[in-house]
Amino acid sequence: MADPEIELPRPESTYSRGEAPGINGNTPGIDIYAPSEPQPPTARSSIAKFDEKNDSEAVPESEEEEEEPGEIVYHYLTYSTELPQPTSTCPTREGQQPAPEAPNLKKYDNPFDWPETRKNVTVYFSCFITALTAFSAGSYSPGVQQMTEEWHVSSVAAFVGITTFTCGFAVAPMILAPFSEINGRRPVFIASGILFVICQLCTGLTHSYAGMLVVRFFTGVGGSTFSTMVGGVVSDIYHTEDRNTPMALFSGGALFGTGWGPLVCGFIAQNTTWRWIFYMQAIMNGVAVALICVTFKETRGSVLLSRKAKALNKWYAAREEVGYYTVNTPSADGKTVVPQRIRWKVKEDELRASLMSMIRTSLFRPFHLLFTEPVVFFFSLWVAFSWAVLYLTLAAIPLVFQRNHGFSLQQANSVFAAMCVGAIISTFISIYQEKIAKKYGKLTNTPEGRLYFACIESACMPIGLFMFGWTSFSGIHWIVPSIAIAIATIGIFSIYLSTFNYLADTYHRYASSALAAQSFCRNMLGGAFPLVTRQMYNGLTFGGASSLLGGIGTLLTIVPWVLVFYGPKIRRRSKFASEIMNTHD
Repeated sequence: MADPEIELPRPESTYSRGEAPGINGNTPGIDIYAPSEPQPPTARSSIAKFDEKNDSEAVPESEEEEEEPGEIVYHYLTYSTELPQPTSTCPTREGQQPAPEAPNLKKYDNPFDWPETRKNVTVYFSCFITALTAFSAGSYSPGVQQMTEEWHVSSVAAFVGITTFTCGFAVAPMILAPFSEINGRRPVFIASGILFVICQLCTGLTHSYAGMLVVRFFTGVGGSTFSTMVGGVVSDIYHTEDRNTPMALFSGGALFGTGWGPLVCGFIAQNTTWRWIFYMQAIMNGVAVALICVTFKETRGSVLLSRKAKALNKWYAAREEVGYYTVNTPSADGKTVVPQRIRWKVKEDELRASLMSMIRTSLFRPFHLLFTEPVVFFFSLWVAFSWAVLYLTLAAIPLVFQRNHGFSLQQANSVFAAMCVGAIISTFISIYQEKIAKKYGKLTNTPEGRLYFACIESACMPIGLFMFGWTSFSGIHWIVPSIAIAIATIGIFSIYLSTFNYLADTYHRYASSALAAQSFCRNMLGGAFPLVTRQMYNGLTFGGASSLLGGIGTLLTIVPWVLVFYGPKIRRRSKFASEIMNTHD
């Protein structure tokens, strides 16, 4: 399901606020960054000889005194580079054409410097897309009963459609992420969005059980980009200290969508057919992809910078075709200007590995961190279990409320409104609690400072599980277990957000790999739990099954407490995290 694969740059102490994050950001699992000190504009890395043929075409033979143009000098372009002015813009000889107008570079502005309104619109739309993707994960369960009757399979077999969806969701980002590093977010969003819409339509049209499983896998592949790269979009346009609110909205959208799906589709399944669950989503997602094509702008800073360099180089070439060769570049001492023929290049493009190498690293490093870094392992275990509980509710809530309270299909799935309410409440709590803590100086600059709230709020998950299990009897009003669901959702939200924050703050340029590891574990375990829900609740009783889960959740709640007290010591012993600590020291 949704995943904040934020691509974090190296420690911010090594660059100025306006430069490297948008230029030297990392790809999930690809830990590449530029040196902390970019080369000055006068540094040249290679020289291209001027083409004598072009020279003869550009300079009229009648112009005997025209000075021979010099060599082309390549400079590194950054967002802080002041662009040199052309030496001349007006014709200097008879018959010479006017110089081409300079390109409009506004669309290549540093995303960190975008107006706040544009950032907000980008985040709100991205979070809505995340909710639609989560909607797809949760919407499947209301149609399970009709699928079992149509294809003559068991309910467990029918729930495998959720498992194949999460498998696609877990694996695809590791392969797709390098493409967004090279080509930007927007093309990957559009391509995967088209796949997502086509697969939603095919899901409604399929007439075989095997076809459903295959299409659901590719639906997960297409939908994964909508969620995993939203975290990357947030990192593209917000500095670390400003990311709490957009990441809270992102996390809230993921949980809200998971409850929103069965809430809406329960009514569709009962009053029409399960096929309309997917037809409706194909229509909604088709509109969303169309909006992406029209309104969503590229946010990847390094990609925009490369496009800016290409636009400038194209302009310089056009100027030279009509005889305007040089621009006034600062000298080494910065006191004078030197006319030069120049071209721009971007250091990120030179440092980037090949696509296949990036994919190999993206596939290997997350698992290396998972099995060698205790922090990554236990956080992955913690968030994977909480996500499994979230997916378990897709089968547990209809089972409990239809059997114990006599609800119809649409009534039972209406209970998922409690999950939506819990997601909204926890989002607002997360946004305002950090603002209040900052106001009173209660937050520290260490990663452990991110865990103080999670230590308390994560306990809501086991509390909600115990409460749900022992209030699900027919003699107790249905509103009580519904409140328990909302409480558990608040706990899951805090675990989800704190896992991201702590791993991001601890591993910095390795954070993408660490987050990819927890994402894989989370989606794989989450997809497996619906397969065992009915057997577990029937075999252990509703109270016993929920108590077992609540007990495991209580044990895992120790994770943030251990790190609050011993986090610095654990990080010093880590090969990857200690590198970051030494950089800060």
